[in-house]
Amino acid sequence: MNGYLLDLGKMEYGEALELQKNLAAKRAKGEIPDSLILVEHDHVITLGRKTTPANFKPQNIPVFQVERGGDATYHGPGQLVGYPIILLADHDVRRHVRNIEEALLRAVRIFGIDGERVDGHPGVWAGGKKLASIGVAVTDWVTYHGFALNVNTEMEFFELIRPCGLDPATMTSMKKIKGEAIPFIELKAQVAREYSSVTGLALSHQRLVHPS
Repeated sequence: MNGYLLDLGKMEYGEALELQKNLAAKRAKGEIPDSLILVEHDHVITLGRKTTPANFKPQNIPVFQVERGGDATYHGPGQLVGYPIILLADHDVRRHVRNIEEALLRAVRIFGIDGERVDGHPGVWAGGKKLASIGVAVTDWVTYHGFALNVNTEMEFFELIRPCGLDPATMTSMKKIKGEAIPFIELKAQVAREYSSVTGLALSHQRLVHPS
C-alpha cells in the first residue's frame, strides 16, 4: 500500500495541529492515502485528555489543550515528533499504538539502544527510563497526534510538568543514554523506514501543500 511521508522540518505546534486535522479530514474522505508526518517543534507543552492539575502548572512557554489521550507532555528542539494519519480499517487503536512502538524500538536499536515496552505506559523505555511517548486521537477512524522520541532533547524542560503523570526524572533521551549527540536526520530517516516496514506502508516523500 502506498502512502505519503511529510517531513516538515521545524514547524510551530499550532500550525502542525491544524495540518493534522485537515489531513485527517482528507483521509476520511479518501482524498489522500495513509500518511506519516515527521516534525520538530519549538518549546511547547500539550495537555491530553487525562491531564490533572497536579501534573501541570501554567508555564512561560506555549500550552495547548489537545484531543489525544494521555497526560501532559513537552515537545521541543532535538525531539522527533511523528503524526501518523492512518485510516484504521480494522478499528484497532491498540494495534496502531503497538505498530508505532515497534517502529521506534527497531529504529533506536540501530543506534545501539535496547528499548522495551512497559505495560500500562505506551511508548518506548530504556533502562527503566521513558525514551518515547505516544498519545493518539481518532476521528472518523482516522488517527492523528502520535509519538515524541527524545533524540537530542533539552531534558530540563520536562521539569515544568509531570510528563505522562510521571516524575520528570523518569524521562531520558538517546543523547543521554549514548553520551553523545545522535545524527538527527539519519535517525528521522530510520524511523520512517521502520514505520514503513512495520505497517507495510510504502512511504513516498511529498512536498507540503497546505490543505484548504
